[in-house]
Amino acid sequence: MKYIKLFFLLLSLSVFSQTTFEKAEKLYAQKRYNEAEILFSEFLKLQPNHAKTIEYLGDIAGNQKKWDDAILNYKKLKSSFPKNANYWYKFGGALGMKAKESNKFKALGMIDEVEESFLTAAKLDTKHVESRWALVMLYIELPAIIGGSEKKAQKYADELMALSKVDGYLAKGYIDVYFSRYTKAEIQFKKAHEIGNSKTTFEKLYDLYLNKLKDKAKANKLKQEFEK
Repeated sequence: MKYIKLFFLLLSLSVFSQTTFEKAEKLYAQKRYNEAEILFSEFLKLQPNHAKTIEYLGDIAGNQKKWDDAILNYKKLKSSFPKNANYWYKFGGALGMKAKESNKFKALGMIDEVEESFLTAAKLDTKHVESRWALVMLYIELPAIIGGSEKKAQKYADELMALSKVDGYLAKGYIDVYFSRYTKAEIQFKKAHEIGNSKTTFEKLYDLYLNKLKDKAKANKLKQEFEK
């Protein structure tokens, strides 16, 4: 009789856990992050090593710009699953965002770990698009004296081109915009939009026409064509 009671107790806990996790996922999908966080935290007490829950809590912290909490969760994941590229990427991303909001001296101490995290993600997964985008942006935005390099950025833009033509052209356009090479950027963004014809490719080209090239006629024509 004791074993039967124990069985039903364990079964009820399992059902409760599953329901809690599913409810939390639905709340997260609806961007009701505060409510989702409460349920994910409850679920984690029952299953403290549940990787997906830890990842969700990291994502929620990131959405709320609680970088320390996000870093802590992603650090747990990359330590437990050192061959998972996405965990390294997310850890590097959260650390990078904290660095951006820190003073210059504190940020300098984080740069190497941010770079290492993105490089590890890219190495672990040769098709990981997000880490390559992160490296393009990192190397372009960093001053040369602390590791910034257009050559390095172009290397990862080339890798993106091999994985996705749209991402490749967007990355090269991003680099050209950064250096105010707007005519070259137009060529890259036009190629990306011709292939992708998405909201993202439209917005990049439209913004270039309107705010960089100051060509309202081209911007309006592009908008009319895209909204057909």
